[in-house]
Amino acid sequence: MTNIKEKLEELEKEALKRIGGVVSVPGLETIRVKYLGRKGELTSFLRSLYKFTEAEKKVLGKKANELKSRLEEDIENKKNILLKGSVQGKIEEEWIDVTEPGIKMPLGTLHPVTKLMFEVKDIFKSMGYEIAQGLEVEDDYHSFDALNIPPEHPARDAWDTFYLTNGLLMRPHTSPVQIRVMENRKPPLRVLAPGRVYRYEAEDATHLSVFHQIEGFVVDNNVSFSDLKGTLSSVMKSIFGKDVKLRFRPSFFPFTEPSAEVDISCVMCGGNGCRSCGEDGWLEMLGAGMIHPQVFRNVGYDPEKVSGFAFGMGAERIAMLKYRIDDIREFMKADIRFLEQF
Repeated sequence: MTNIKEKLEELEKEALKRIGGVVSVPGLETIRVKYLGRKGELTSFLRSLYKFTEAEKKVLGKKANELKSRLEEDIENKKNILLKGSVQGKIEEEWIDVTEPGIKMPLGTLHPVTKLMFEVKDIFKSMGYEIAQGLEVEDDYHSFDALNIPPEHPARDAWDTFYLTNGLLMRPHTSPVQIRVMENRKPPLRVLAPGRVYRYEAEDATHLSVFHQIEGFVVDNNVSFSDLKGTLSSVMKSIFGKDVKLRFRPSFFPFTEPSAEVDISCVMCGGNGCRSCGEDGWLEMLGAGMIHPQVFRNVGYDPEKVSGFAFGMGAERIAMLKYRIDDIREFMKADIRFLEQF
């Protein structure tokens, strides 16, 4: 029996040493199974007690059960220590100081030209205008002929058009929207037609080959040039401030008669004269005029019964002045450092 007791003591030392040195919960479970599992060493010994005498069973059984209880207790304590260390380590690893300022995430923003077009559309909608969209790939008739610009007209050269096939082209202005609306609707009309246009020209600080135009027109009874002046004055003051002044200069457009170039007092110097306005105090802004009688005839209107005005302005041009941008090409670069300013 002495040898059996010595074996139990060796088993105890070995088990306690293993438990003390284990560093993970899975490793501790392996030790538990080795000694206390269904086929573990201590479990197997307890099952073999039937071989001993009653006196031996009493002594060996007591010692084995005490060892079992101690191992179970030590294993449970070690497990708690390992779990606590694991949780604490995870907490320390994932700890966040909620009092620290957060990391600012970059947010998207409207492109300045898009922002400007939304603003202009809101101004015109408040004046009772409806918004109309048109085709970017147009035909020659709606882009020129219906606008009183026949094939032989020298004014066609001014539009530097991108021609496609089968008589189609990339629209050089949004005026075809005016024709298509009038072909399908009867007066009164009060329409704004913003959109992208295309012209075959060299790009520089003030010109793009693809840009945005905002065109508007009104058709009704007894529409006069003074209505046009009042409308444009109200719009420009809404965009650039109440102190801005307008100047109308005689001009020529095949689809309007009379026609005018419209200038505004320089927003950089207040009209006093500076480098931006060439010391003149005025900045060219848009073209406008009374719709030509022939345009009315082309869409089936009687120019003796109706009248109207039309105007067109470049969205990028307005945005350059409003946001103080000196190179129109900045709008097309997709430079986040530039765009995030708006």
